[in-house]
Amino acid sequence: MRTEDVLAAIATGLWRWDNATGVVTLDAEAARLLGLPAEPVELTEAAVRSRFHPVDWNEIDGVVNLAVAEGTLAEARLRIMDGNGRVIRTVRSRSRPFVDGTDYQLVGTLQEVAEPQPGTAARTPVTGDWRRSREAFLLDAGRALAEARSTAEVLRVAASLSMPGFSPDGLAVFGVAGDRLTIIGHHGHDPGDDGPFTDMALDTDYPAAEVVRTGRAIYLPSPEEYRTRFPATWPLAQRFGRESWAFLPLIVAGRTMGAWMAAFKHTVAFTPDERSVLTTVARMLAQALARAGVAESERELSLGLQRTMMPVLGPAIPGMEVAARYVPTGGGLQVGGDWYDMIQLPGGRIALVIGDVQGHDVRAAGLMGQLRIALRAYASEGHRPDAVLSRASRFLYGITDGAAGDHGDHGGRFATCLYLEVDPATGSVDIARAGHPDPAIRMADGTVVLRPTDGGLPLGIVPDTDYPTTRFTLEPGETLMICTDGLLETGGHDLESGWARIRKLLEQHVSTDPLEVLADSLVQAVHGPGSHHTTGPFADRREDDIAVLLLSRTDGVASQRRAARRTALTVAQAEPERIAAARQQLRELLHDWADEEQVDAAVLMVSEMLTNVLVHTDGNALLVAEATGEHGARRLRVDVADASDELPHKRRPGEMASSGRGLVLMEVLAHAWGVDPRGEGKSIWFELYEGPGTEGATGAAGAMGPAGETGGRGGG
Repeated sequence: MRTEDVLAAIATGLWRWDNATGVVTLDAEAARLLGLPAEPVELTEAAVRSRFHPVDWNEIDGVVNLAVAEGTLAEARLRIMDGNGRVIRTVRSRSRPFVDGTDYQLVGTLQEVAEPQPGTAARTPVTGDWRRSREAFLLDAGRALAEARSTAEVLRVAASLSMPGFSPDGLAVFGVAGDRLTIIGHHGHDPGDDGPFTDMALDTDYPAAEVVRTGRAIYLPSPEEYRTRFPATWPLAQRFGRESWAFLPLIVAGRTMGAWMAAFKHTVAFTPDERSVLTTVARMLAQALARAGVAESERELSLGLQRTMMPVLGPAIPGMEVAARYVPTGGGLQVGGDWYDMIQLPGGRIALVIGDVQGHDVRAAGLMGQLRIALRAYASEGHRPDAVLSRASRFLYGITDGAAGDHGDHGGRFATCLYLEVDPATGSVDIARAGHPDPAIRMADGTVVLRPTDGGLPLGIVPDTDYPTTRFTLEPGETLMICTDGLLETGGHDLESGWARIRKLLEQHVSTDPLEVLADSLVQAVHGPGSHHTTGPFADRREDDIAVLLLSRTDGVASQRRAARRTALTVAQAEPERIAAARQQLRELLHDWADEEQVDAAVLMVSEMLTNVLVHTDGNALLVAEATGEHGARRLRVDVADASDELPHKRRPGEMASSGRGLVLMEVLAHAWGVDPRGEGKSIWFELYEGPGTEGATGAAGAMGPAGETGGRGGG
C-alpha cells in the first residue's frame, strides 16, 4: 500500500509550501481538509491563506519563522473556513523547514482534530494581553539595545530586561576566541562564578559550546533534562539552583559570534511563544553587540590616530604658557582634517601652527598628516612664515589632483592654515595666514579683540601664492587664541555670532586660572552638554572638527595687571577696505569706555586720519591705539604714522567741500592732538580722556602737547 493511501486512511494530508515561489502543493486528503475537492492541487499562498481563520494564520506565521530560525518543527492548530466565513473544522499542522540560503520549503502534515472550545483560536495558553505585553517588551528592548554604544552598555540593558511572564534571574553572554569559549559578561551571579566558563574549549560538552558549534538553540526546561543531555558539565550548573535554561546563538550576517544564556529559578516550558521572544531578543542582542564592537574598534582606532597625529606640546617655554585641544566631531572614525602643532626653532623661538584640511574623512586625516610633516620640515629648515606657507601650498597642490586642473581650475583638496613664529624673550609674533580665521588677543585687563592679519589663498589652491607677514608684540599678561572655524561655527553659528560667543567666554576667564582651564571651558561651551542651550540662528546644526591653541605670555604678569590695552594695524595703499577693520578694532578696544560719544568721535577721527594717508601719500598707514589708566579715568592715545615727510596743514573747507576736515575734526573732538616728525615720515596723534569733566575738546591751545609747534599747521 502506498504511503499516501495509509495517510488518507487515518485522515492525514500532506502539503509542501515553497517560500521562494509562493506555491503550496496539497495532496487529495490535504485538499479535502481545506474544504476543496479531494484531489491533488497546486495553489497560490493567497488561495490557501483564504481557507484559514485570519487570527490563526497570523499565529502560524510566527511559529514558522521561529522553526526556520531554530531548525525545529512548526506545530499549530488552525481553523478551516468555508467560502461564507464559517468554521468547518480544526486541523493540526506539523511541518519541518528545509532551508536553502534565504529561501526555505515547509513539508508537513494536516490532521483533523476535535473542535476547540468556543471563543478560542488555536489551542494555546497564551492570551491577547500577554501578546500585547510581549510586543511592548520587544519594542522597548529593541529601542534600548539600539541606543547602547558599548559592550558594557549592551550587557547592562540585557540584564535589565524584564520579559513578560518568564523573566530570567541569571544571564550570561559567551564569545568566541579562536577555538575557545569565553565569558563577555554575566548578570545574577557572584564574583568568581564565571571562573569555570571563562576559558573553555569549544568541543566541551557544555550547552553554550554546542550552540556555538551548531548555531542551534538549546532549551532545557528541567534539571533532569540538563543532567541527561550534558552530564559532564551538569555539576557546574547544579550549584546555582536554577530550574530551566535557554541557550541561544548570537548570529550576525550568518556567522555565530557567541551564545546567550537565560537561566530561570522557576520551571519554564519554553512554548513556541516563549521561544519566539527569546529568539527575537537574541537577534537584537547579537546586532547590538556587533555594533558596539565596531564602535569600540573605531574609537580605539580613532584614539590611536589622534595620538599619532596630534603632537605633544613639548617642554615648557620660559615666560610662556601653552594649551591646546582637538575635538573630532565629523565622520565615523572621529578623525578629521583639523590639526595644531608646536615646533621648536633655533635660537629659542617657537612656531605655532593650526590648520584645517577640507573634509572630515580618512582622506582628509591622511592629507593633514602629510601636510603637518611638510610644514615641520620647512620650518626646521629656517624659512620665514611667508616662505613656509608658500612651500606648503606647492606641496599640497602637488599631492592632490589639483595638478590636473586647467587654468587654475582646482578639483583637489585645499587647507586653511595659520603659521606663527614667536620669540618668547620679546613677545614678538610674526604671522602668515592662508585663508584661516584671524587670531584673537585677550589683553591683560580682560579686553578681547580680533587681530586682523594679512593673508593669502588657502593652501593648495594654486601652486604659487604669496603670504604676507604681519608682526605684532604679545605683551605680558596677554593671551593669544588661534582656532579652526569649527570652534566658531559649531551649533548653527556663523563666524560673527560664533565669535561673539567665544569672545564672551574669553572675557569671563579669570587671569589667575591656568590656561588649561580656559581651553576646557571653550570646548565645553561649544561642544559639551551646555552647548545645546546656546545654539546659533541657523537651522543647520551640523558640527565640525574643533582645534584650538592658546598661548599666554606670563613673565611680568603681576606687575602688568593694569597694563595698557593696545592694538596695532597696518593699512596698505592697496587695501583701503582695512579702514573698516581699523574702526572695528578701535571699537573693540573701547568696548567698556564710559562715554559712547567719545568712542564714536575716536572712530571718526581714525577713519579720517587713515583716509588722509591713503589719499595724500604713496605709502601705507600704521595705526597704534593704546588705552591706559584705571577704569573710568583712562587715557586713549591714537597714532597714525606714514612714511611721508610732508606735514599736514589745516584748511577751512567750504560748505560743499569733500575734503579738508581731518584736523578740523581733531581740533573739535580731541582733548589733545599733534603732529610729530619721525625721521623718515611723521605721526599724527590725538588723545581722549575718560571720566567726568572731560566732555568736549580742549581747543587748539590745549592740543599742542609735545608737538605744539606743529599743531597750528594742522588740517588736511
